[in-house]
Amino acid sequence: MRSNYLFTSESVSEGHPDKVADQISDAIVDLFLSKDPEARIACETLTTTQLVVLAGEIRCKGVYENGAWAPGAQEEIEKTVRETVKRIGYEQDGFHWETFTFHNNLHGQSAHIAQGVDASGNKDEGAGDQGIMFGFACDETPDLMPATLYYSHKILETMAADRHSGKAPFLEPDTKSQVTLRFDNGKPVAATAIVVSTQHGKGYDEGAKEAELKNYVKGVIADVLPAHLLSDQTVYHINPTGSFEIGGPDGDAGLTGRKIIVDTYGGAAPHGGGAFSGKDPTKVDRSAAYITRYLAKNIVAAGLARRCTIQLAYAIGVSEPLSLYVDTHGTCAEGLTDAAIETAIQSIKELGGLTPRGIRTHLGLNKPIYAKTAAYGHFGRKPEGDFFPWEKTDLADKLKAALA
Repeated sequence: MRSNYLFTSESVSEGHPDKVADQISDAIVDLFLSKDPEARIACETLTTTQLVVLAGEIRCKGVYENGAWAPGAQEEIEKTVRETVKRIGYEQDGFHWETFTFHNNLHGQSAHIAQGVDASGNKDEGAGDQGIMFGFACDETPDLMPATLYYSHKILETMAADRHSGKAPFLEPDTKSQVTLRFDNGKPVAATAIVVSTQHGKGYDEGAKEAELKNYVKGVIADVLPAHLLSDQTVYHINPTGSFEIGGPDGDAGLTGRKIIVDTYGGAAPHGGGAFSGKDPTKVDRSAAYITRYLAKNIVAAGLARRCTIQLAYAIGVSEPLSLYVDTHGTCAEGLTDAAIETAIQSIKELGGLTPRGIRTHLGLNKPIYAKTAAYGHFGRKPEGDFFPWEKTDLADKLKAALA
């Protein structure tokens, strides 16, 4: 591992067109899981100028069965989609929650996929697809996330809160951020460059209004980043293109699953390639990514390592994982090895052998908890009630005991 380097991560706001698509897809997941905890959902969303299109496969008792929609189901889906866009804040000529054209092309789940996933006889429930999933944690921030991504998210969360509250009425929903930090001896010591591009109201690209917007953004950055990271040497790029009035789905088409690095670790860890949003938890793209984050975070929280990457792999229709891999990047506690940590994980019965059913049971994933994940990252969030259970550190003591 290098000790001294520059590293950059980006985030995008809830109003970014791809994030609009993610939030719609996860609102549909929550809708169906609220009707049927065993529902199967793979919902993709396309957003563009005055248009939202849903596509994918579902199975949901009381909503879609035997190839037919229940009375009122399609109307409820459209209402959910429009309410999601309204909550984000789009009331623009090019994209308005009340007036965009909506198409629902969801249909029944493939019987050939279902037979591999469903439990039957002596066969346990299988993984919803093949794939590899990674989890990561490090001690750079209180939430055990990479600092560059952590601060990129926090800048945009703060701006969104100010937009919704009316504190910053000149802001529009579509925003991006990017934070570059210098690391010495593996620790973040200075912000060398910060980029924020925000959609804005008319006239905020020139004169006194432009200055007001830029001063506001610099104030947010100063509130979010620790003071010791900022200096006269920090370079700011705020709306570097000049004007950003046209944004969101009107400025660029959005698709579910195109912000998988923003959703995870900002490039600081590997990614298996599978997106999360729009998928029910039988899809290990989602549930196994959550359990690997949970395991990595608990390893770091337990003081077993300062940095941890975990990989799981699955085959479609097969319940047991094909492999478990732990890499603490040379930071594990004295006397420990990565292989010993792997053995400890496999010995904890509460994890259910890391099967899809075991993961969902341990984390309580068959609930409508996903819309909140679809902006500002799936990881590094505060666990509250049923939400973000993979961010809990309740496994730390069991891991230490297993390694004693």
